[in-house]
Amino acid sequence: MAKNLVIVESPAKAKTISKILGRGYKVVASVGHIRDLPKSRLGVDIDNNFEPDYINIRGKGSLIKDLKKEAKASENVYLATDPDREGEAISWHLAHILGLDHDAPIRVEFNEITKERIKQAIKSPRVLDKNLIDAQQARRILDRLVGYKISPLLWKKIKKGLSAGRVQSVSVKLICDRESEIGEFIPKEYWTINANLKKDDQEFDAAFYGIMKEGKDKKLEIQSEEEANKIVDALSKGTFIVASVKKSERKRSPYPPYTTSTLQQDASKKLGFTAKKTMMIAQQLYEGIDLKTEGVTGLITYMRTDSTRVSSEAMIAAKDYVSNTFGKEYSNGGKSYSNKSRKETQDAHEGIRPSYPGLAPDEIENNLTKEQLKLYRLIWNRFIGSQMREAIYDSVSVSIQNGDYVLKSNGSKLLFPGFLKVYSTVDEEIKDMRLPELVENDLLSLIKLDKKQNFTQPPSRYTEATLIKTMEELGIGRPSTYAPTIATILSRGYVSLEKKYFYPTELGTLVNDLLTEYFSHVMDKEFTAGLEEHLDEIASGEVEWKKVVSEFYSEFSKELSVAEREIDKIEIKDEVSDVICEKCGRNMVIKNGRFGKFLACPGYPDCRNTLPIVEKINVKCPVCGGEIVKKRSKKGRVFYGCDKYPACDFVSWDEPVDEKCPQCEGPMVIKRFKNKAVIRCLNKECGYSRNI
Repeated sequence: MAKNLVIVESPAKAKTISKILGRGYKVVASVGHIRDLPKSRLGVDIDNNFEPDYINIRGKGSLIKDLKKEAKASENVYLATDPDREGEAISWHLAHILGLDHDAPIRVEFNEITKERIKQAIKSPRVLDKNLIDAQQARRILDRLVGYKISPLLWKKIKKGLSAGRVQSVSVKLICDRESEIGEFIPKEYWTINANLKKDDQEFDAAFYGIMKEGKDKKLEIQSEEEANKIVDALSKGTFIVASVKKSERKRSPYPPYTTSTLQQDASKKLGFTAKKTMMIAQQLYEGIDLKTEGVTGLITYMRTDSTRVSSEAMIAAKDYVSNTFGKEYSNGGKSYSNKSRKETQDAHEGIRPSYPGLAPDEIENNLTKEQLKLYRLIWNRFIGSQMREAIYDSVSVSIQNGDYVLKSNGSKLLFPGFLKVYSTVDEEIKDMRLPELVENDLLSLIKLDKKQNFTQPPSRYTEATLIKTMEELGIGRPSTYAPTIATILSRGYVSLEKKYFYPTELGTLVNDLLTEYFSHVMDKEFTAGLEEHLDEIASGEVEWKKVVSEFYSEFSKELSVAEREIDKIEIKDEVSDVICEKCGRNMVIKNGRFGKFLACPGYPDCRNTLPIVEKINVKCPVCGGEIVKKRSKKGRVFYGCDKYPACDFVSWDEPVDEKCPQCEGPMVIKRFKNKAVIRCLNKECGYSRNI
């Protein structure tokens, strides 16, 4: 029996750490929480100052028994759960169940699973942090009060299975409010004019800006075709003269290392990953990957963090890598990033970075899955880029005059790529926009003038990336809550995700309107953000947790009483289809689910039959001549198949087109990429492809 017992949360992490610590230590996993509030009741004694009634989680009896046995047989027990409030609370519950001294140095904390950090942490255990534990308790109890008090009200007034949440309901409100903005938006007409000009043999474009008034350029909005025609006519008759040329050196600073939010946003934009998928893969990279010769190795630091700070050791390692790989002129000497607006409790850990900055993605690509490699490369590139110098551009801004009208043109030339060698955003390309060598009073030749009608656009619907960004900016939720919040509002059918954009469902709009009317505090963005700040104050020891919960519940209970008294029963009628249930003969009804609409038998729970809603795309099956229909997999991914299935098993992830290949007459599909789409032949031996 090992003298030292180390308890972590996940079996994968236990395996990695066990190899690092060796035979003197036994490392076991609690597999998440082992004690929590009961599911069958509120579990919070409101009349006794909100005292929680924690119970051992059902199904973990044998695990708890084993943990007690191991703890009793060990001289030292170390609690090495995740380095955040949730992890601190799990350690606290473990200490309670195992009968450990809460004031003894039993808590081990590390931000990355490397040999150096693990051994250093074991040598310097600390006592449990009561403030972090209280902050987690406050969050858990606030969420329980909102969820377990409002949800039954929704069941009674609308229908069973609905839920409300302190963060999830505000997230739905953001999506509903945005849809209202789009619906109420009135587009305004405006026109743009572009001049294609030439000096010597070099062409370039200049955009209409406005008029010269009292020696200054004044912006002019063109609001009608009549105005545009008048300006085009004047420009075509006039002379284009270079009025001013301003040259400057422009610098683009590197981006800081990732936080949870920025990682989820970038992985969504660049890799097409959902927030949930990003966190799952990041967890794998953090807990350890088998690198064969090196063994199981943790590749990134802890992935739930609000901080962009990095350790001095990481900066030194990155400096060495950058200097040796790209040259000393590319290193910024080690740059530290700080979160000036964050409290110290939120900046306690590092940003997300590679555990070994010198371990480039290409060196370990054979040890990672494709998705692990993509995410590791993203994290590695961002961090290495953060330790590199700015990109430097030679920038030129030209003002061109034609009578009283002013046009503008900008050019740039990349002089020094700096961090762009390894990292750039989706909308940032390393390309030159060169202008001819222009000087004041140069006469320019007009090649052509183009006018274009435009209309102002409504705000865009939220994507996962923009929703997470907005939640972070408003202070709604924390790193650990973004992904599960999005998963919840989708699974409840409050919103749908179509072509990467969130739409509120009819049910989501109904619930949102009801909650907004009767629970103004819970649904208020500023109030929700204020609660997050109070949780931070609890974590830093500035305020007592029961005081925060009490103040919240005082107002919440009043709103709850009014809602229970005033809300009438709302009957939601499902849309009846003409599809007959083959099991019981009833007309099936249309329901909203996580992955969109589907058919369900109204005889539930006696009849549980469900069917997908078939969407034809007016393309014949290339195998049997049947109809190609759009379907969804169990995970919600769209695919295309024959309506004669299972008699015909034609299936394709890409959308088939009603056109045969001009080379082999085989079936063709639309293949969509990030920035383009092509029509290509399904016959791999043919290889025909053309841009759309």
